Amino acid sequence: MGREPGPGAGPPLLIACALGIEQFALRSGERGAAPGPVTVLRTGMGPDRARKAVSRALGEEPWRDAAVIASGFCAGLVPGMHPGDLIVADETRGPDGTTPCTGTELLVKALVKAVPGRAVHTGPLIGSDHVVRGPERAALGAGGAIAVDMESAATLRTARAAGAHGDGPDARPVAAVRVVVDAPEHELVRIGTVRGGISAFRVLRAVLPAFFEWHRSLLLPRR
Repeated sequence: MGREPGPGAGPPLLIACALGIEQFALRSGERGAAPGPVTVLRTGMGPDRARKAVSRALGEEPWRDAAVIASGFCAGLVPGMHPGDLIVADETRGPDGTTPCTGTELLVKALVKAVPGRAVHTGPLIGSDHVVRGPERAALGAGGAIAVDMESAATLRTARAAGAHGDGPDARPVAAVRVVVDAPEHELVRIGTVRGGISAFRVLRAVLPAFFEWHRSLLLPRR
């Protein structure tokens, strides 16, 4: 999957995404210096594939204790969002429950620095098993979610369930960072889709340094 931990290394970082284009963006983008072993795992589309792929990866000894970030593209739910905006979840919501995210404020600060000029939105990220449009999008937004995708909630829930401490104080660190490719005024069915997709792709290529800064903070001694 990626560069494996060596003897004495800290917990590695697993970045999970659904699509080949997302994996390509994350692997080919501006990297910076990773503080530890890191891999970009392509899970395939949908919550079921995400659960299976993440569970399998975290069951392999080199990555058993990895911190996990769910990343890739998403649909924004808040009017005024644009393709290329960033979503940093403070929690993910799915049919199996809510999963709190780790280090949300730190990620926001790191992304503002890594991708200057891009709006960064923070709030609940909700999971779906299908592409959301129109009235359903509005209903999800009315429930408080700021964005929706098909894999983040399943990824983070699976990652937490695979840890020894669940959601306790020593829980596995998890986060979700998504780039808006589809928004209320910029739906995928519209002619601006291609331009919006290119914008989102460029932003996704720039996020890795922020992920590494988040990961680095997890390796610091706790006081």
